[in-house]
Amino acid sequence: MEANQIKQNVVARAIAAKLASRKLLQLNAETKNKILAAMADAILKNKDEIIFRNEIDVEAAKDAGLSEAMVDRLVLNDKRIQEMARGLRDVAALPDPIGEIIADWTPPVGVHIQKVKVPLGVIGIIYESRPNVTVDATGLCLKASNAVILRGGSESISSNHTIVKIVSQAAYSQGLPEGAIQFIETTDRQAITELIKLDNLVDLIIPRGGEEMIRTIRQQATVPVLSHGKGLCHTYIDKTADLDMAKKIAFNAKCQRPGVCNAMETLLIHKDIAKNILPELCGMYKEKGVEVRGCPITKTIVPQVTDAKETDWSTEYLSMVLSVRVVESLDDAINHINKYGSGHSEAIITKDKQAAEKFLNEVDASAVFHNASTRLHDGSVFGLGAEIGISTQKLHARGTMGIKELTTTKYIVHGNGEIRE
Repeated sequence: MEANQIKQNVVARAIAAKLASRKLLQLNAETKNKILAAMADAILKNKDEIIFRNEIDVEAAKDAGLSEAMVDRLVLNDKRIQEMARGLRDVAALPDPIGEIIADWTPPVGVHIQKVKVPLGVIGIIYESRPNVTVDATGLCLKASNAVILRGGSESISSNHTIVKIVSQAAYSQGLPEGAIQFIETTDRQAITELIKLDNLVDLIIPRGGEEMIRTIRQQATVPVLSHGKGLCHTYIDKTADLDMAKKIAFNAKCQRPGVCNAMETLLIHKDIAKNILPELCGMYKEKGVEVRGCPITKTIVPQVTDAKETDWSTEYLSMVLSVRVVESLDDAINHINKYGSGHSEAIITKDKQAAEKFLNEVDASAVFHNASTRLHDGSVFGLGAEIGISTQKLHARGTMGIKELTTTKYIVHGNGEIRE
């Protein structure tokens, strides 16, 4: 596709989405829920076709030498497809945010004012690898009465094309306005460049992918962008931690699924208990295939670990590599996290309530955990049905984003002839 054709195609899809977004306002909650249910049914009915098309993408990704983490994000199996369908049903079960009155008052001038939730309008989702995002993003956007423009990565083009075809047919059959789901089929990066500059048609861009891609989009976009950078997450084991709990959480945070943004990349341990927990924990990591890179104190306790370099503390591995540092105190741990962390997800393991409160209050992140794994920072786990992404920004939304984060507000003012003198 030539450059001019790409631009025309993207603009045409954005115009169609804009027109559909206005019609979406006419749908009530019952209709939107029927649409989501039909989409879920269609995914399950066509799971064999989805898996077949996904296998094409996976084999191509392996042949292209994509990292193990990228391939893992790409894979769709029976379990993940079941989760996609369940996510749509969970979103359908949530209260409809549109029209919710969040404030209601009458000022001295005499008019009656209500502040209500309304859709953002048209949301562009730019994402790499994970084809489940196609379903999660579409479901959340539609529940919040937004039209959606999807632009997945080249590594998942076959999966995404199939999924969009299946869910779109199901959604339109239940009354979704034509054009509300748009899929940019070209994998040419010019399509992204065109989409992120359509501020007269697109209301928000949400990129999900690598740090470099997100940074480039934020630098070039004229459409508002809501995103996170890297997910450099920490777990700190305090001196009063329950050691069995600490081992379970620290192992889960790294090993349960290392290629995702809420996986732990650095483990911090208080010096008073380091000798009591590090040898066994490092043994658990070794058995799982994790390469541990440790500070000098860690090396004295577990000599076989690799030397950690300064760059390790600021690296998001997204793989079976872990940095370990023994710290002097709780303050030392907090300072390390606030210096090197990405503001994503941070955890403390401790029995000391005061230490926990200090950590939760002083660590600057979109989610902080006490005696729980950072892997829990997820929309479905948080009861949001699904998530459209995790934001580490501080304006509009922060942390895992569900349907409420895909709305804005409007003032509705009722008067009886009032004027400004």
